[in-house]
Amino acid sequence: MRLRFAIAIIIGALFAVGLSISGCKNTSSKNSGSDLISYNYEVRPILSDKCFACHGPDKNKQEAGLRLDIEKFAKAPLKETKGAFAIVPGKPGESELIKRITSTDPAYQMPTPESHLGVLNEDEINILTQWIEQGAKYEKHWAFISPEKAALPEIDDEAWPRNEIDFFIANKLEQKGLAHSEEADKAVLLKRISLDITGLLPDLALQQSYMDDKSDKAYEKAIDKLMAMPQFGEKMAIHWLDVSRYADSYGYQDDDRRTQWPYRDWVIHAFNKNIHYDDFLTWQLAGDMLPDSSKEKILATAFLRNHKYTEEGGVIPEEYRVEYNLDKVKTYTKGILGLTVECAQCHDHKYDPISQKDYYKMFAFFNNSQEKGLEGLVGSEPAKTPILYLSDDDTRNVLQFINRKDSGVLQVSVMGELKDTTRTTYILERGVYDQHGEAVTAGALPAVMDYDTTLYPKNRLGLAQWTVSKKNPLTARVFVNQMWEQFFGKGIVKSVGDFGMQGNLPTHPQLLDWLAVDFMEHDWDIKYLIKKILMSATYRQSSNVKKEHLEKDPENLFYARFSRLRMPAETIRDMVLGSSGLLVKEIGGPSVKPYQPAGLWEAATSGRGTLATYRQDKGADLYRRGIYTFIKLTVPPPTMIVFDASNRDQCEVQRLTTSTPLQALIMMNDPTVLEASRVFAERLIKKEKKTEGAISTAFETIICRKPDDQQIKVLESYYKDQLARFEKDSAAAETVLDVGEFKHSSDPKNMAATAAMMRVVNMIYNMEEAIVKI
Repeated sequence: MRLRFAIAIIIGALFAVGLSISGCKNTSSKNSGSDLISYNYEVRPILSDKCFACHGPDKNKQEAGLRLDIEKFAKAPLKETKGAFAIVPGKPGESELIKRITSTDPAYQMPTPESHLGVLNEDEINILTQWIEQGAKYEKHWAFISPEKAALPEIDDEAWPRNEIDFFIANKLEQKGLAHSEEADKAVLLKRISLDITGLLPDLALQQSYMDDKSDKAYEKAIDKLMAMPQFGEKMAIHWLDVSRYADSYGYQDDDRRTQWPYRDWVIHAFNKNIHYDDFLTWQLAGDMLPDSSKEKILATAFLRNHKYTEEGGVIPEEYRVEYNLDKVKTYTKGILGLTVECAQCHDHKYDPISQKDYYKMFAFFNNSQEKGLEGLVGSEPAKTPILYLSDDDTRNVLQFINRKDSGVLQVSVMGELKDTTRTTYILERGVYDQHGEAVTAGALPAVMDYDTTLYPKNRLGLAQWTVSKKNPLTARVFVNQMWEQFFGKGIVKSVGDFGMQGNLPTHPQLLDWLAVDFMEHDWDIKYLIKKILMSATYRQSSNVKKEHLEKDPENLFYARFSRLRMPAETIRDMVLGSSGLLVKEIGGPSVKPYQPAGLWEAATSGRGTLATYRQDKGADLYRRGIYTFIKLTVPPPTMIVFDASNRDQCEVQRLTTSTPLQALIMMNDPTVLEASRVFAERLIKKEKKTEGAISTAFETIICRKPDDQQIKVLESYYKDQLARFEKDSAAAETVLDVGEFKHSSDPKNMAATAAMMRVVNMIYNMEEAIVKI
């Protein structure tokens, strides 16, 4: 600490005699190799961490009347120090900012000791000094500048890239002194793309045909084949259902059943049909307002109605109506624009250039919808919001993607505008529903892009058009980043839901912009974008971790290897069911209730409503994919939650990944895993004549490669130990096999062998490779 202060004093003294330290160069600059300091990528993060708490956008906490986040204020004369300026362009020695951050006098030093923000280090001081010396040029926030398609950077290893993505990755690796990894084994790549595209393991037939294909196009052909499968839509839909907070219940106290599942069927259909992202968004935001509106496009607007609804009597309808619209604003801005605007519900945003007035102008887009704040009491008809009624004729002839199970009329909550009237929107003081302030009209966020009313009407359709304009700097960037996160485990912008000033900076800004522009140039084609990513050499790298990776880039921020990623909760379930042969691959339809601990719902919810008691499904419904598991908002599916699935009570664009003992206990003891192990074992014992063959088949089916000699040896030894145990204790074997409702198919004479093989299969399910994408 003393050394740091001594350095600061020396630097301050140099400034006093008119010297500069412009020779100090920060190697973290966006423009590596240049002395030009970037405000967005180097200066602003320092100011945000050390200065904005007292000299930023929050008017209530501004000290000395100084704002450093806006250029004209930062360069204006200081109010409390006559003749002084915080920033004097070109003259760091005369800038009060530099004098204060290099001072060791607690009464003069910035940040102040009582702020507990810590003094600036030498690199930070150097950056601010060079920046002021270069003219202290401010920049608009990087995410609010329209992306441009930069020329591909020059790289040394021109033999490695397979497409444009790799040039940007290689350029950064070379800057960091890292080398890319070798390409992953062919079998590993097939498993990787199969999980990423369909959420399922490749079956043995696909594995064999792929390994037998020795052509240069084998990998690309496998991608095309997998993307043509209907399971592609199911895998892609999981992320969007998190964004759209899809669930099967209302979410408040009584938490009764909702029938929004046709919307889920539509999302799956949209991805399979490859509805381009601009249409995909437009239909969901304003499908009911399009000139060529149809039942399908109206159904898509359920996106805005998936929020929680109260069914309770005695509530104030206006309070909840406002609450629902607040949720719509949050879902739109976080899920589509990648911004956290909810702070501005009560006051001007403390960090981003979003005022409270801007917030309620955005709120106004949703405020004219037909909604009365109460969906309907338990047992009554939900007639307070627009309802789309879907008959047998609709689903047979028009909306054939909806998998209806009965002949009843389906009811889905959708959007609809008030007719012959316009509801007035007010700024709500402190965000309270009945504290009306200034009246405002609809308008999007000016900091992002002007809302030209000659181009866009002041309604949801206009908002949709503004959103998918190719001039909008956020929409394409945000979606490209979400897709990147789906395949690499983290976004180019790590804070996937926050592209604002407190979010993370992109690790590869030129790559993000290139992909965003390329995406828009190809008409927002989602399958094109995904294939571009999967075809890259970056994606095809091995996940083997080398010593230099841990030393130079332990978080794999620069993609010198492929990251090892745990599968999502739904995929873990699907992997177990699919490999065992239990999985029912039916697409769409109502949600299902698989095995769940007894008494959980009853203990955690009220005793009223059709969902007060958990009634487990039977037969094929027990073996549906994870995407179809019934989500009750007040009691989410426990197994899914343990594996970090979204609880769906609000918009989520990024799931956390945790590691807990409960996860291991589920893989060893959950009824679904045990039943799958049992059914798989029964089939192996019937089919395979030799133990080694049965174990090898189980391993190849689950791990998607052949076991090595050591693994076969360990598994055979375990099988023999278990076999000896169960041959001595037939009651124990019977107890082990007594799991699940799927019909037993084993010969009672083979009970001991089946139980032993079941234990082996369960062991393979618990291997790291079984639940990790490598």
